[in-house]
Amino acid sequence: MKQGAFDLASLLNRRIFVMLPLGFASGLPLALTSGTLQAWLTVEGVDLKTIGIFTMVGLPYTLKFLWAPVMDRVTLPWLGRRRGWMVLAQLCVAIGLVLMAVTNPRIHPGWMAAYALLVAFLAASLDIVFDAYRTETLHSHERGLGAAVWVNGYRIALLASGAGALVLADYVGWQMAYLAMAAVMLAGVLIVFISPAPTFVAEAPKSMREAVGAPLAEFFGRPHALSLLAVIVLYKLGDAFASALQTAFLIGGLGFSATDVGAVKGLGVFATLLGAFVGGLLMTKSGLVRSLLIFGVLQAASNLGFVALALVGKDASVLTAAVVIENVTGGMGTAAFVALVMSLCDPRYTATQFALLSSLEALGRVFAGRPSADVVALVGWTQFFVLTVVVALPGLWAVWRIRPFLEPEQRTVVRASVTESTVSPVSERL
Repeated sequence: MKQGAFDLASLLNRRIFVMLPLGFASGLPLALTSGTLQAWLTVEGVDLKTIGIFTMVGLPYTLKFLWAPVMDRVTLPWLGRRRGWMVLAQLCVAIGLVLMAVTNPRIHPGWMAAYALLVAFLAASLDIVFDAYRTETLHSHERGLGAAVWVNGYRIALLASGAGALVLADYVGWQMAYLAMAAVMLAGVLIVFISPAPTFVAEAPKSMREAVGAPLAEFFGRPHALSLLAVIVLYKLGDAFASALQTAFLIGGLGFSATDVGAVKGLGVFATLLGAFVGGLLMTKSGLVRSLLIFGVLQAASNLGFVALALVGKDASVLTAAVVIENVTGGMGTAAFVALVMSLCDPRYTATQFALLSSLEALGRVFAGRPSADVVALVGWTQFFVLTVVVALPGLWAVWRIRPFLEPEQRTVVRASVTESTVSPVSERL
């Protein structure tokens, strides 16, 4: 598909359609092992120190690259290398949620922690294989829209397992709420069976040694490999710094109430859904590099909304505008970024390379908090948000610097080692 063309069929095929429910299945367990679980623990009277320990349950999401090679290497005896793992992981997540549901966290906090950690590990594993499947199934011109549809499914799941589960727990109790979430997860297995087989099928690594070492060797054997990594690390960095202390700024810095902030952030979720979808549609016309640049500029400029808010003070209309604009542009940037990561993965090692690259991108979100606090203490909130715009510029420069190597059609030479005998397109009429 030529850049600049718009193919309506790409909006209607089965590859795009399944991204929404699969994205939903990917996002559902996250809140159930974090925010929603913390609410349950608090209601049950679990002490704060114990609740603090439960925050470590999310560790598997940051370490998933460690066992991703297993999912590249091992092919289960049903539905192929990717869909086989998808079925098994989803079934196991549902079982793990049932175990959490039947455990009283006040009486057995240790068992609850163990089951929550198990669910987080299984959910992170599900993310690994989902990312690989999405990368190997969507055609290059579908990746932006497919990523946007996936992000929307993921965000809807966060609403369902976050606010939805909290409301449900008030009516039917925590046990039934978690059993209901497990039933939804189980029902999602059916989507895997109607999902199309991956479009690009590659030969699995022949050994665990190859599964671990070959993805790194292949990536760093490419021209401009370090520059590609720079794009991954830097592209969302300004966004990470701007959001690191955003809630503290709104409540502690400006005096908004928690209810005010919660309401506007709820609106921000829908703005993100809109931004991701619009970004995905625009990418089908603009191509990857142009979208990365345009969305990156908009993403950086949106931080100026918080500069305006810091200048005018506590103003609900400015707050709403700043949050909505930030989330719309952030959703657009996320759609482009996910499409970029998909485009950089070698089909033979998709699970491992996607897990590694996405973990690198997460470094900014993980480590932005402390330096952000130091900068705020030094220069104040207004100058801090101005600096977040500056922090976003190196990512844009990195994209511009290696733009010829980011478009999929320009990387044929880079992937010359992947021959027709190891990677073959699977043609399907959908």
